[in-house]
Amino acid sequence: MSGTENQKGAYYTGTYPNLFLEAGYSQQEIDAKLSKAYYDLFEGPNRVYFEVGDSMAYVSDLKNHDARSEGLSYGMMVAVQLDKKEVFDRIWRWTKAYTQHQGGPRDGYFAWSINPETMVKNSEGSASDGELFFVTTLLFASNRWGNDTGIDYYAEARRILDAMWAKDGTGGIHHVINLEHKQISFVPEGGGYEWTDPSYHVPAFLEVWADFANDGHEQFYRDCADTARVLLHSACHPETGLNFDYTNFDGTAHPTRWMPAGFRYDSWRVPMNIAMDYVWFGKDKAWQEDYAARIHGFLRKEGINQFVDQYNPDGTTPEFILQAGGFQKLRHSLGFISTAATVSLIDEVDPDYDFVHKLWNEKLEPYEDGYFDPYFDGLMYLFSLMHLSGNYQAILPE
Repeated sequence: MSGTENQKGAYYTGTYPNLFLEAGYSQQEIDAKLSKAYYDLFEGPNRVYFEVGDSMAYVSDLKNHDARSEGLSYGMMVAVQLDKKEVFDRIWRWTKAYTQHQGGPRDGYFAWSINPETMVKNSEGSASDGELFFVTTLLFASNRWGNDTGIDYYAEARRILDAMWAKDGTGGIHHVINLEHKQISFVPEGGGYEWTDPSYHVPAFLEVWADFANDGHEQFYRDCADTARVLLHSACHPETGLNFDYTNFDGTAHPTRWMPAGFRYDSWRVPMNIAMDYVWFGKDKAWQEDYAARIHGFLRKEGINQFVDQYNPDGTTPEFILQAGGFQKLRHSLGFISTAATVSLIDEVDPDYDFVHKLWNEKLEPYEDGYFDPYFDGLMYLFSLMHLSGNYQAILPE
């Protein structure tokens, strides 16, 4: 899978599909839908973005009363994609000031959860996907806005990357990527360095690191992108396409003390990551097309308006249901509806745009029982609208 093998991907051509337009919606309608979703999450009464003073802001997982490296980095990704520099800069300043370790064994890494009311960290440790997104968004910001507008985005990205390479296991703290397996770790410390989360495997981002990190590890990052693709092959079920939330480096289930193995909330991100890699790079098209047919086939069989948000990867109902926001039940969740729709970006899997129309008609609002999650449901919804409208792109220098 060399970089020159297939340069027809959108990363090389700059042409990103707009499936909403193809499905018959007008550009004006598409722009309005995207604007409303952004307004709801960043400005409206149910927003998850909160400004602090005149120069900072954070994104909060409201149902869990915290700010997470996941959500902070997602907010930055939305902002750099939609060219909202002030929002990006505010979130980064807050994140750096309150969650990035300055010194010690975790130097350069981010506490994955902090209470924004009390400013007490719920954990000092990192979740590796936070660092993955922070580096990628900072590289994109460097490409989009340059490095002399108040924040040197490239230097901030390099600070994180160089910190990763400085970790040698001292104090139990490691590189974010397991160096032996060339796969992103669940967490870069202790035993969590020895297993992974398939939704953290975003080969498209590792290709971006290879091109723009300029830290001397380009080939390593390319290898990691290819290894991520291979992990997804083994992690996704041969019939349903579903995967376990957590796996070993060979894709087999990794149960934890807090929950048995299953397809749950983290896993919703996998279809979106695969669709993104397909559109941007197209280096693994045959497998990705097969995957798309499997997962869409399974969801159609379940019922396009009925499929639920947690499964065993073989498609059966799990005995253990992971709770969210005080509710422990299976539901037809907006977040998974959204990411399932992004699979339509893969050629010929959704010829009538069934999943695209379904997402178009969804609303970010409370469910019938009152459960409402503008954070994870909302961000997956916004990301998916961005992907399907051609507004989630690899941002390259002018």
